[in-house]
Amino acid sequence: MKAEYVMTADVVSVSPNHSVRHAAQLMLDHRISGLPVLDDNGRVVGIVTEGDLMRRSELGVQALAPIGRQFTTSEDSARAYVKSHSWKVADVMTADPVVVDEGTSLTQIADLMTERGIKCVPVMRGTHLIGIVSRADLLRVLVKAKTDDTASGDNAIRRSILTRLRDDAGVEGNSLILTVSDGLVHFSGVVSSQSERDAARVVAEGVRGVKGVFDHLSVG
Repeated sequence: MKAEYVMTADVVSVSPNHSVRHAAQLMLDHRISGLPVLDDNGRVVGIVTEGDLMRRSELGVQALAPIGRQFTTSEDSARAYVKSHSWKVADVMTADPVVVDEGTSLTQIADLMTERGIKCVPVMRGTHLIGIVSRADLLRVLVKAKTDDTASGDNAIRRSILTRLRDDAGVEGNSLILTVSDGLVHFSGVVSSQSERDAARVVAEGVRGVKGVFDHLSVG
């Protein structure tokens, strides 16, 4: 699945010249965690998020310094002062934000969010903003996702579990014994770790037609 199928197309945005208070009010009103910042030509020049507003002077002196460390240079101190006191979005936003195009896969977007510690990414078509994907959009995909659509029948269930264990979870299962009877899955034998044991259960639980999973595995 790609960004264009899950993105929010009706994007709420702000200008670099809007006030920080206005940006915060928009986030509250629309229950969103970030706003693309567009210049007068409609180009994305930044993004302002809840995180950008957590070091504000309005929240107290402790909000001014990075957690757990002191400023190392006068430039750091001056920059932090601007971000914590300026009333303009341009001064507090994250410039040159991470963006994706409409064909970017959800896997890639999830990886970006995890690696960069971000909650939303603007979606571009060329130089034009056409949407935004948030963590909430990915969660909606998770909620709507269907279980495996494999063919029914005990033999088909068994083949599907073994294939997914090997190809998706990386578990060879050479010492693993798997039986399926009337949709009831029984694991026995030995796996090399608790993680492999958990993976066997999760794979089986995700296959259509499975009515129950019984774990008799040993870790060794």
